[in-house]
Amino acid sequence: MLVLGIETSCDETGIAVVEDRTVRSNIITAQIDLHARFGGVVPELASRAHVMTITPAIEQALDEAGVTRKDLEGVAVTIGPGLIGCLLVGVATAKATAATLDIPLIGVNHLEGHIEAAFLEDPTLEPPVLALIVSGGHTMIAAMREHGSFEVLGQTIDDAAGEAFDKIARFMGLGFPGGPAIDKLAADGRADAYRFPRAMLHEPNLDFSFSGLKTAVIRWMREREALGEAIDAADLAASFQEAIVDVQIAKTFKAAEQTGIDTVVLAGGVAANSRLRARMLDEGEKRGLRVVVPRVSLCTDNGAMIAAAGIRRLADGQRTPLDIGADPSLLLG
Repeated sequence: MLVLGIETSCDETGIAVVEDRTVRSNIITAQIDLHARFGGVVPELASRAHVMTITPAIEQALDEAGVTRKDLEGVAVTIGPGLIGCLLVGVATAKATAATLDIPLIGVNHLEGHIEAAFLEDPTLEPPVLALIVSGGHTMIAAMREHGSFEVLGQTIDDAAGEAFDKIARFMGLGFPGGPAIDKLAADGRADAYRFPRAMLHEPNLDFSFSGLKTAVIRWMREREALGEAIDAADLAASFQEAIVDVQIAKTFKAAEQTGIDTVVLAGGVAANSRLRARMLDEGEKRGLRVVVPRVSLCTDNGAMIAAAGIRRLADGQRTPLDIGADPSLLLG
């Protein structure tokens, strides 16, 4: 089955052509330069940028895949969660494409798409899987015991991990986006240089909290500056990053123990973090569990993951009516 995938939930225009579990093309148009001077994504600017880039991106994706619109058997599009203006650009384009070509439309939950990326990375993968989904807006653990069926086992009660990375990076003067900047700087630092809190690490539940960590780091930095003490930026980045990763690793593998699921997948934009990727693979090996970590291009927002999820649903006979809208608060499952 050959499907066009459209992803416009935030600040990246992701367009892809996927055939079954094979990615024929995967075009990602980022907007980092557009939003960098504001220190974060400006929704209105993001949606306007999608309008300008989405049609050329579709043409490029079709060309790289070596197919035409007439070859497509379906159109999959993110319908939420995300920024409403951005979502609507993608949904409107997908609806017009499906109607014009008289092919099925399938609406996809953005978070389901992130999980589905693991199945593109490893075509032999089958449910059940346990997913750690980490991004700028979400940090959660979900069990997928069969395709399209999800149970959220734990999630952040305040900031997502990506938000914490961005806020501390901004306070450190590292710019936007913060996650990659901290990851790069941390490579030259010591993770045990400074000790920061691991909120809810020993709680019996599987929820997360990163707001207190962010506040603790900012307070600590201000205190050091007031005392005239030098702060090693690389050590700070590495220690802060380790505090986030420690909790994510502990909670994820606690969930694996509780559910008995022996396959763990890493999903979401923050899954591009090199320390999290390495720790996840190491911990899985120690415990004898299978861990699937998608390549970075499948972790960040992309159309391939949306197309893959759409293919699953189309194969099950599901169709989305052409009057579908977008839901910025759409829940997984």
